[in-house]
Amino acid sequence: MEDLPRAVLFSCTLNSVRSPMAEGLLKHFLGHRIYVDSAGVRAGEIDPFALSVMEELGIDLSRHRAKSFDDLEDTSYDLIVSLSPEAQHKAVELTRTMACEVEFWPILDPTWVEGSREVRLDAYRQVRDELRRRIEARFALDLAPVP
Repeated sequence: MEDLPRAVLFSCTLNSVRSPMAEGLLKHFLGHRIYVDSAGVRAGEIDPFALSVMEELGIDLSRHRAKSFDDLEDTSYDLIVSLSPEAQHKAVELTRTMACEVEFWPILDPTWVEGSREVRLDAYRQVRDELRRRIEARFALDLAPVP
């Protein structure tokens, strides 16, 4: 973990599901060592299903306030991880004039899943667990396996 970035931004389309989940996870694991934030191409409202599945891990996203790239107070990031194609385009555009690594993690948008409450929650859990696996691999964390 010696080569950790000092500041990480997760981005997605609305900053309401994927990027807040990723922000919450990385803050939970490494927030004491690095600055972590999230933004969307546009700002939406935090999704109640995202709140629920993160609470299952003991991570509280209830204080999250969605913001867009335009709302960012600082753009001094070492790493931007975009989680949607739209966010990837915006991240590349933003970093044309700054030295910042950009990674694209194509993560399913669980809001597209239809069905019962349990079917939808399962889709959000899958996204949460995929983000956790990617964060564990990217930041060389040794966590308990995702069930």
